[in-house]
Amino acid sequence: MNYVNLVVDNNSRHTDELYTYASDEPLSPGQVVNIPFGRRKGYRRGFVFQTGVEPEIDPARIRRIESVDGSLSLNGEMIETICWMRRRYGIRYMDGVKCFVPHGKPPAPGKEKEPYKNARGESQPVEALTDEQQRVTDTVGAAIREGREERFLIHGVTGSGKTEVYMQAIGQALAMGKGAIMLVPEIALTKQIVERFIGRFGKESIAVMHSKLTGRERFDEWTRIRRGEARIVIGARIGVFAPMENIGVIILDEEHEATYKSDQTPKYETLDVAVRRLMHYHGVLLLGSATPSVVSYQRAKEGIYSLLEMKHRYNAVPLPVVEIVDMRKELRCGNRTMFSNQLCHEMKRTLAAGEQVILFLNRRGYSTFIACRECGEVLKCPECGISLVYHKKENAAVCHYCGKKFAVPARCPSCGGENIRFSGVGTEQVEEFTARQFPDYVVSRLDLDTAKKTREINRIISDFARGKTDILIGTQLVAKGLDFRNVGLVGVVAADVSLNIPDYRATERTFQLVTQVAGRAGRGTRQGRVIVQTGTPDNFALLAAAEHDYESFFRQEIMVRRFMNYPPFSDLIAAEFTAGTEELASGQADRCKDYLIRAGLPGAERIFAPKLSGNFKGQDSFRYHILIKSPRGERGRYIYYLRFFAEQMTKNRIECSMTIDVNPYSML
Repeated sequence: MNYVNLVVDNNSRHTDELYTYASDEPLSPGQVVNIPFGRRKGYRRGFVFQTGVEPEIDPARIRRIESVDGSLSLNGEMIETICWMRRRYGIRYMDGVKCFVPHGKPPAPGKEKEPYKNARGESQPVEALTDEQQRVTDTVGAAIREGREERFLIHGVTGSGKTEVYMQAIGQALAMGKGAIMLVPEIALTKQIVERFIGRFGKESIAVMHSKLTGRERFDEWTRIRRGEARIVIGARIGVFAPMENIGVIILDEEHEATYKSDQTPKYETLDVAVRRLMHYHGVLLLGSATPSVVSYQRAKEGIYSLLEMKHRYNAVPLPVVEIVDMRKELRCGNRTMFSNQLCHEMKRTLAAGEQVILFLNRRGYSTFIACRECGEVLKCPECGISLVYHKKENAAVCHYCGKKFAVPARCPSCGGENIRFSGVGTEQVEEFTARQFPDYVVSRLDLDTAKKTREINRIISDFARGKTDILIGTQLVAKGLDFRNVGLVGVVAADVSLNIPDYRATERTFQLVTQVAGRAGRGTRQGRVIVQTGTPDNFALLAAAEHDYESFFRQEIMVRRFMNYPPFSDLIAAEFTAGTEELASGQADRCKDYLIRAGLPGAERIFAPKLSGNFKGQDSFRYHILIKSPRGERGRYIYYLRFFAEQMTKNRIECSMTIDVNPYSML
């Protein structure tokens, strides 16, 4: 008889442990089996984690495995990564397993689905690399050929040709018989990258992984990767879990983007997972950005990453001219519209020259909040407690947190007043105003309201790329890596939107957004122009972005981070407690704080007091959190003690759940 330890596919936190089962036949780690479990009829899935186990109880009491599921399997590296994630993020075994395995069942032979079946390869022959591209390619290629476990940060200006460097690195990995994972921050970017890669590597060698795939598509792509048929994976953050073996390189394009951090359980950091997987295969990590995160750039300064710089555009066209417009002066001159006179003038000039325009505003909807002018009450979501946004097309007040829609009241729910005001500007209102100002041109909008499905995203991007659209208005979707050759002007409608967010990353985020969206201009043969509208024209992040001066921005920002002891000089850990009563949730959060202080952990005396999570208002439940500013290098100890506290709650049957979020992007 053979004995194995396995993880049971069960949602309860009370069963988050390894269970010993008996098997008539030898099994391998990673195999998937069907097992009886508990008192329920039928069978559950189990994932074999350990084999050759010596039973610690009477073998007669050990239950037997019913059958083996041959359609799925993990390998040893995936199991190691799952166990590492459990320790690092305080998650359950099954949270990690579900990252690696698809939902659904395998298709019948011949019934497989290709998510990009009709994609055409975009052939872009490269006659010669620029000197900067060649230098970076040689450095990265040598590490791949020699099997060195290295981490590179490519700091390359927008349009410097980083994508070509990525493809060169992937070509090197394939030549060595290894695989490659190419990650992008937004699903909207996937189609453009897929078409370029098909033109270089062929369709058969490429698989796609992202959350917009149907269950069948994801299972089919997963199977192709697991069988070794696809050696290149392109996807959003979920692609880091591709079931690939012998990974030669993992690439994170636009590595600074917050979308690489999962904000849902399991709350993992894509970069961390990539590093962990590559340690097993001695592969190369390649991070690329025109605006590296402050944390990544500091790591490069400290020698943790090797810094590679690309300071010039591949087409030798200068970076766009950036002009900051003080909207306070516009108001004093009597201009109360959302467009400055300078932006209107430049739009007319650009469109008359046959070029296209991108307008950026990181706020969707028509008006950003609805308020009563008599009592000042702002309409909020009854479930989430955050301000509702007015969407004119739907004539509804929408919660951008939970997605629920509500009728716009004729009277104030608080005082009964009839003077309801719609305030703030969103992309829907910008689109309406632009269409009135420029009636002879085609205007389109790209945000989560107009692009809810992958097909809609691809259509909007394709129409703009083909010149069918003259003016494209969008949120941060338009700022992330899209390559349009005929954009002559970019207008940032309100740069202050991200600057005034209550988050220590606000200035960093503003610099990145302005620089990135500015980089969409002048990617053809002529230099582009950028108009940045703001009420704070002297802000150092905006001044540095206008000069394309990352070093200047970094020097000032890193001083603030060091003084305030924010990352990269510490780690922020949010421990969230959710329970059926407010008393229980707040009480457990308070006990956890006291426990960490008694444990004598460094910096524990600076743990913030328990606070009600404002953006959470679950049905019949409450959530409190504590925020820990962990000294650098002490994160592992804090996670260990937090997990122990959670295990004690489970052991003592306390009906309160705890989740851990390391360096959250949404400050609570």
